[in-house]
Amino acid sequence: MKKYDIAAIIWPAYTGDEPRSRIFWPEGYGEWQTVKATMPKYEGHAWPRKPLWGYVNEADPYVMEMQIEAAAAHGVNVFIYDWYWYDNRPFLEQCLNNGYLKARNNDKVKFYLMWANHTAESQWDTRTADLHTPIWDGAVDRKTFDHIVKRTIENYFTHPSYYKIDGKPVYMLFDIENLVRGLGGVKETMEALEYFRNETVKAGFPGLELHLTIRHRKYMSRMLDDKTDIFTFINNAGFDGVTHYQFFDFGFEFDGYKPTTYLQLLECAKKEWKFIDENINSIYYPQVSVGWDANPRYKELHPAVCIENTPENVQKGFELAKAYVDSHPNMRAPLITVNSWNEWTEGSYLEPDSLYGYGYLEAIKKVFMDEE
Repeated sequence: MKKYDIAAIIWPAYTGDEPRSRIFWPEGYGEWQTVKATMPKYEGHAWPRKPLWGYVNEADPYVMEMQIEAAAAHGVNVFIYDWYWYDNRPFLEQCLNNGYLKARNNDKVKFYLMWANHTAESQWDTRTADLHTPIWDGAVDRKTFDHIVKRTIENYFTHPSYYKIDGKPVYMLFDIENLVRGLGGVKETMEALEYFRNETVKAGFPGLELHLTIRHRKYMSRMLDDKTDIFTFINNAGFDGVTHYQFFDFGFEFDGYKPTTYLQLLECAKKEWKFIDENINSIYYPQVSVGWDANPRYKELHPAVCIENTPENVQKGFELAKAYVDSHPNMRAPLITVNSWNEWTEGSYLEPDSLYGYGYLEAIKKVFMDEE
């Protein structure tokens, strides 16, 4: 039976260990505060939901040991940790450092980082979410970038459970516009990425496996300077791989309140994956989303909602991604990214809940572990 690398994104906000998180969630247990308070916004809205494991602190190594066991038993063998750097210091790093890295069984599920270098806005606080007020800028200058590179290599790449492809640590960037803006331009960004690659080699690795999250086509046509759009930058920068963060990034169409079904999103994914194959020269690693519903974060109704994302339908998403990997022998790893392990307030998570139990995890298990 072929082995696949199923990598689920972790949103590290379900902990009160980070003092700065109290400005968003003053009760002291992270964004569980928002999940716990969510009520339905329309008839048939599938809230409230409750986590079967409880409102646990995911920076607790004993909690993470339990979650690692559950992930591994269902075929999730990699965690992608959202990683943040705001105001000259890391943010929400405790979930990784205190939870996963101190878990005694972290050899069962590997991990890698996605630098979520978007600007932090007030959307994490339901009291101010609709204002989208900037709080911390996600862009950094070259001095800070170099510090982050050194810190990342020393603190994370060297860990025995860090996920690698052909011996190269995998590292993913989220917001290319912020990266270029902070570093001062396209040329300067190319030089910074080359520095990152060289420093990784100096540290004893055969290279850096550099990935990027991509979005919808209109976004990708944005100009980074007067000559370079994002499409061109990606192809010129030599990214080793690209993937999406969410089906929502390219798949939603709505007019007022018009829900989108999960199977409609899968049809969008098929078209988008074909377009990427034909237009981007980096390897595409398929991404599967569990759903989308960001209403828990807002007071007012946000009509972009994925419906009919039952475990049975989401299983079709994993089957689609598996078929993509099987039909692309050029891929250096059988990697499939998943949104997500625990994005409860975006309605896209694998963790068991009061709605479907372990249904989403069982869907992965059926596709990738029980095929025989």
